[in-house]
Amino acid sequence: MKIWGKIWKDNHLLKDTVVEDCSDDTRTHKIMRALDRMTMEFDLEKPIWMDLNISEFKKHARTRFRQDSFIEEIDFDYFEIMIIEE
Repeated sequence: MKIWGKIWKDNHLLKDTVVEDCSDDTRTHKIMRALDRMTMEFDLEKPIWMDLNISEFKKHARTRFRQDSFIEEIDFDYFEIMIIEE
């Protein structure tokens, strides 16, 4: 599985990374591990999964974490993750 993480501000891509996980673990565990790696690389706190994020991810294999998903103030518009290969 490959998951692409991107940070956007004013419709410009500021940072991105791709995390690959070839383990036999569950889809959910792979996503959570990838999210952990991305937040470490981007020096972000882990976002809170809101109901909207969960439903978006189930439908489209992508979601955007905006300010309401973070406790601290963020200096970008949103952090987006999407599965690019399963």
